[in-house]
Amino acid sequence: MLPHYLCSHIQNAFRARHQHIAVPHSTQNLAILSILLRAGFLSNVTRGTIEAPSPTDFLAAGDSHKRIWADLKYRDDRPVLSEMALISRPSKPVFMDVGEIRRMCTGRRVQNVKPLRMGEIAIVKTKDRENQWLEAREALQMRIPGEVICRAW
Repeated sequence: MLPHYLCSHIQNAFRARHQHIAVPHSTQNLAILSILLRAGFLSNVTRGTIEAPSPTDFLAAGDSHKRIWADLKYRDDRPVLSEMALISRPSKPVFMDVGEIRRMCTGRRVQNVKPLRMGEIAIVKTKDRENQWLEAREALQMRIPGEVICRAW
């Protein structure tokens, strides 16, 4: 399943100037939010319930009540993350080998995908079980091909 909901939810929350967002708990959402946190687009990511971010309550909650809470980051009253867009779509997944990821990261167009600009990241889903979700530059460094899911800037 592609993260359509997560991309639009984060973008809308930044535009509405929210301080926190809560998204359903899943491995995919946690991985993508962790990548955004490492890239500096978010200030904090924690587990919680529908009511509040609380790791202790998370353990006791049922699956339908579990949420991932993210604190959004702003600089000079402007959102740090200006946009998040899908690259792979259900009708057209975009798989790239290591050479194509390298070209995208170094400023060249690949498979009708625009190159990454300064301060922009791309999220790659790999078949490697230990490193299933990576930022494009991490996938390039580890030499792991995969599906380019979305980009954020």
